[in-house]
Amino acid sequence: MNARSLLLGVSVLAWYNVGTIWAHEVDIFRSWRLVDATAFRAIQSAHWRKLPYWVLLPVGLTLVGSLLLLWNHPPAVPAWPLLGNAACQLLSLALTAATWGRWQAALSRDPLGSASPYLTQILRTHWLRTLLITGGGCFLLVALAAAL
Repeated sequence: MNARSLLLGVSVLAWYNVGTIWAHEVDIFRSWRLVDATAFRAIQSAHWRKLPYWVLLPVGLTLVGSLLLLWNHPPAVPAWPLLGNAACQLLSLALTAATWGRWQAALSRDPLGSASPYLTQILRTHWLRTLLITGGGCFLLVALAAAL
């Protein structure tokens, strides 16, 4: 694949991810607080069924593309924005595995639903993942500007 096309494709995916992470941050997770336990089960179940397609696949493709960019990028693009992006992607993934992903799995089993302490933990800390995903996208904007 052409290095410029790879950079553009990864940037598009990254900014798609920025949109989805902000939707989770300002709307989805906070809206879960507004529903009773019965509705919560149905809402979260529907959320989990859609997650592989509209979140996990784009995030996975962005991560793979971000790592490929470290070796295959336009010559005019300095290494630092590509390293910054990859670091944001990897740190977000590691923290998701260690915290938010585990809390979401526990939340899906918690009979307290919207009153669950797991949802409280997610709401209290999810801004960090939002900033990491947004930061990765910003690093890619710098790389795109350098490639022009």
